[in-house]
Amino acid sequence: MVNYIVGPAAYIKILFHVSKHPHLQVNGVLLGKKTSNSTVEIVDAIPLLHHWTSLSPMMEIGLDLAGNHAESLGLQLVGYYQACERLDDIALAPVGEKVASKVKQGFEDAVSFVIDGEKIGSDEAALIPYIAQSSSSSWRPSTDPSLFTPGSRFSLSSPDLPSRAVTLVREQQLHRKFGDFDDHLEDVTIDWLRNRAAMPSDLQTVPE
Repeated sequence: MVNYIVGPAAYIKILFHVSKHPHLQVNGVLLGKKTSNSTVEIVDAIPLLHHWTSLSPMMEIGLDLAGNHAESLGLQLVGYYQACERLDDIALAPVGEKVASKVKQGFEDAVSFVIDGEKIGSDEAALIPYIAQSSSSSWRPSTDPSLFTPGSRFSLSSPDLPSRAVTLVREQQLHRKFGDFDDHLEDVTIDWLRNRAAMPSDLQTVPE
């Protein structure tokens, strides 16, 4: 059984993306690698879009660029994330399933996370994992009753990540400097692949 660890850069970027566009759908991909002990380390996230309805050409271009960036870091696209317009909507959207399945074609143990909007701002991870069986493209939420607690397949690299992300948003408002591929298309100076301007100094360099 594969385990998944979400690192600080990946988690904080997901929360920044959601916080910048709280009333819109947002999505992105996860970068990482699989270790020898069957653990997928998710070390970074690349934000794609915040106004999307289908697998558009812009989505395809964004995925290709994100994949090339991952390779340049010695990493892979290992997953997908999505937040919905409504706080209580925690379903992986059909277009999300298609993007996640595309990621899975290149990484068999890919995972998808849907953000639980009602838990953002709490001490909980606010991430709902979706997994697809190798023989099916149908994604289902994890049935693990102990998500992001000791012993779960899914964990954060540090239990204080949710509270740290909230502090960075509420007190430092770093999410305002955060940009996705949509933003980059409007202003090519926005560094959507790395988002250095938005990240705390200790997370400027993603570990390889």
